[in-house]
Amino acid sequence: MTFLKNYGVTLLVWVVLLAVPFWFPYVGGYTGLGTRTIVMALAAMSVNFLLGFTGVLSFGHAAYLGLGAYGAGMTIKYLLPSTPLGLLIGVLAGTLGAMAIGAMIVRLRGVYFAMVTIAFGQVFYFIAFRWSSVTGGDDGLTGWKRVPLDLGFTRIDILGNDVAFYYFCLVCLAASAGIMALLLRSPFGRTLLAIRENERRARFLGISVDQHIWLSFVISAAFASLAGVLYAYLDNFVDPRAFHWQQSGEFVIMVVLGGMRSFWGPLIGAAIFEVLQDKLSSFTDNWMSLLGLFFVLVVVFFPRGVLGAFGRKPTP
Repeated sequence: MTFLKNYGVTLLVWVVLLAVPFWFPYVGGYTGLGTRTIVMALAAMSVNFLLGFTGVLSFGHAAYLGLGAYGAGMTIKYLLPSTPLGLLIGVLAGTLGAMAIGAMIVRLRGVYFAMVTIAFGQVFYFIAFRWSSVTGGDDGLTGWKRVPLDLGFTRIDILGNDVAFYYFCLVCLAASAGIMALLLRSPFGRTLLAIRENERRARFLGISVDQHIWLSFVISAAFASLAGVLYAYLDNFVDPRAFHWQQSGEFVIMVVLGGMRSFWGPLIGAAIFEVLQDKLSSFTDNWMSLLGLFFVLVVVFFPRGVLGAFGRKPTP
């Protein structure tokens, strides 16, 4: 019965997502907003992989979003105008960066871990901001765009319009969600849950806690990097704000809004956050205050998030 219930929820999620370009405009939305929600949902799910299922808070995941975005954009602009190559290098840039940073901070816990991740994110922010000859500085990286997929014998322009790009991002989200679900259902995923629940007991059982946290951190950053590539491809533009700590904070807010220990919680949280931000900003310049008030109300009345309020289990 539980399996059928979980399967039904997952099926409903994908039916709604697949039909977004058809029903979203009728409720005041647009395809670009749907695409941005998908991208931000992937980034939030990557944060939840580390926070919700491993119990480690990172306030610097925008660093890997930014590395993915700049890696893709700079590849297309300076190296080779290839969308797949930009995606590959962007994900590699973020993943390798996380491997190096994670190795340095993996022994830290709690607020110390969170603060150091912020610090590294700000380092990348100031590099992108100051290295204007390469990154474009505060004006952003411009003069490039996503290009049709080159298969050698033909070129397929599946990224040339908003609807096609939405489904491209949705495929990336589906593949990422499938990989996350498989990992969390594996012995490795169960070990992460054990570390989250009681790190001291996990050590006593002989689990290499630091190694598992490092690997969870790297996997999480890899998905964030993929979101960064899609983030850059969405507008054919990226600027240093992709690295900023405020962007990392928004990911955490999305996770908390939807449900920190729910697999689909970050997706729901990203949808709520992005739609509210889009609508409120069109009515008032004080939209951040209203969004902050809404977040406070959710935390007070639904401390486990939207999905947590409905009793969703922490496993996918």
